[in-house]
Amino acid sequence: MARTTTLPGAWMDAAEQIMAPWQQLRGLVIVPLLRASVLICLTMSVMILAEKVYMAVVILAVRLVGRRRYRWEPVRDTSDDPELGGAACPIVLVQIPMYNESKVYHLSIGAVCGLSWPSDRLVIQVLDDSTDPIIKELVQQECQRWAKKGVNIKFEHRENRRGYKAGALKEGMKHGYVRDCDFVAIFDADFQPGPDFLCRAIPFLIHNPDIALVQARWKFVNADECFMTRMQEMSLDYHFKVEQEVGSSTSAFFGFNGTAGVWRVSALNEAGGWKDRTTVEDMDLAVRASLKGWKFVYIGDLMVKNELPSTFKAFRYQQHRWSCGPANLFRKMLMDIVSNKKVALWKKIHVIYNFFLIRKICSHILTFVFYCLIIPATVLVPEVEIPKWGCVYIPTIITLLTVVATPRSIHLIFFWTLFENVMSLHRTKATFIGLLEAGRVNEWVVTEKLGDNLKIKMPSKASKNLQIRKGARYIA
Repeated sequence: MARTTTLPGAWMDAAEQIMAPWQQLRGLVIVPLLRASVLICLTMSVMILAEKVYMAVVILAVRLVGRRRYRWEPVRDTSDDPELGGAACPIVLVQIPMYNESKVYHLSIGAVCGLSWPSDRLVIQVLDDSTDPIIKELVQQECQRWAKKGVNIKFEHRENRRGYKAGALKEGMKHGYVRDCDFVAIFDADFQPGPDFLCRAIPFLIHNPDIALVQARWKFVNADECFMTRMQEMSLDYHFKVEQEVGSSTSAFFGFNGTAGVWRVSALNEAGGWKDRTTVEDMDLAVRASLKGWKFVYIGDLMVKNELPSTFKAFRYQQHRWSCGPANLFRKMLMDIVSNKKVALWKKIHVIYNFFLIRKICSHILTFVFYCLIIPATVLVPEVEIPKWGCVYIPTIITLLTVVATPRSIHLIFFWTLFENVMSLHRTKATFIGLLEAGRVNEWVVTEKLGDNLKIKMPSKASKNLQIRKGARYIA
């Protein structure tokens, strides 16, 4: 009996000896560290909330008052004039960079060749970096097919992929036939501009000499393909309908999206041309052009069809590039922005604080560290308390202000929140890789596109209804 009564006491003494260091570590390190982390995260939450509210106010003002007016007049069509021909229209270069795009190359080439612009004032350049000889041959044959129809299309192939997309675009600008081009439009391999794209975009550049870039909006042809594409649409709609609209309406900075845009060639050259030092060559060029004093215009009602990544692997690689690249560019350009003397102080603050710090760094880190790590950790450490406004009210307002840009999917808000929290791990990791310039900082994996295969994967509404009726008859 004595042995059985002393055994529990011995176990309790041993447990106390083991727990004593843990309690000491908890009191001296874990609790203070968690409290400091909560304070930092609450500060970032307030910063992001202020940014979201500011943009919501601007968007409301744009809806009520209207966006800033730039001069716009249609380009006079003189193609029927035997003396002038198409001389009233500037010469436009259209670049289509692609790499082993077996499923979409014909879509983008066909759409660009169908642009309404005088044929003698349009140069189409297919920049093919394909390493697959079969795909290379198919792209070349497609270009030859359109050339036989009278389209001024050039097939340019590189033997190496140095600089990836930036390297291809830079190499394309070196050809002699490009020297007379006033503007350059860029479309990725899965983008299909409408025939009136140049007629609607170019006048902004012609009549406003201080504008360097006209950016169009993306229209997703496969947004309804699966649950993941619906989630992507909700995030990207906010980027286009809010972030870029606000930047354009307030004459502040907004980034070039790398495609579906038209650049003034002189502005592109003045900014230093294409550079391949990061995986966001489009954003790099936009920042440098902005620091030279150039302005950008976003046209929300000019939409270009394109395709969203339809597999998680493709989407994850894309998000790594989109998160790592801006963070690495911020590291490289911070001092250039601070020391620049050509732009106003408020514009430099906007680029550093609003564009980079809030949208490209803090938003990723906060979502993962605060919502996925710190809040669950405080459950195990009751000494650390998070105010309700910090863990409930602010996140709810931020989420609502984001998803309201896609009204048709607002009922998916709960699933979108979970999806964004899952992706925050990958985005946060990529952000730190960019800031620290770690191993995968310049990793570039081309996003897989399906093109016409989407029609096979995605049944039409009629076929869906037919399947439903067949199922109903079978059940009956």
